[in-house]
Amino acid sequence: MSLEMFLRFDLVAEALGSAFGTWKRQTAAAASAGRPLSYAELIDDYLNESHRDNPGTGCAVTALAGEIARSDKRTRALASEEIRTNIDLIARLLRGKDKDGGRSKPILIYSALVGAMALARAVSDEALSAEILATVAELLKSSAS
Repeated sequence: MSLEMFLRFDLVAEALGSAFGTWKRQTAAAASAGRPLSYAELIDDYLNESHRDNPGTGCAVTALAGEIARSDKRTRALASEEIRTNIDLIARLLRGKDKDGGRSKPILIYSALVGAMALARAVSDEALSAEILATVAELLKSSAS
C-alpha cells in the first residue's frame, strides 16, 4: 500500500471515529434530562426528513457504508464496533418487548433503519422518500409492541 493510500485510510478512520457515537450521545443526553431514551424516539429521530436532508450531521454508517466496505481493516473495525454498539442499544431498548431476547430482531431493525435512510436519500421523488421513512418507522414501531 502506498503512503498516500495509507494516509487516506488513516484520515477516514479518524473522521469516522469522531462521527460515530451519535446514539451514545443521544442516550446520554436523554439520561441527563432525567428520562431514558425510548425505542420510539430512537426510530423517530433516525427516520425523519431532517436526518435525510443532512447526511453530514447524521448517521455515518448510512452515509458512508459503501466507502467503509472498501476501506482498510482499521476503518472497518471502527465501523464494526459502532454497528455492534448500535445493535446492542436497540436490544436494550427492546428488553421486555422482544419475546426471544436475542439479537435477530435488533439486527433486523438496525438494518431497516440504515437501509430506509439510504433509500430515502437515493430517490429523487420527495413523496416516495417521505413514504419510505414513514412506512419503515411505522412498521418498526408497531413490530416492537
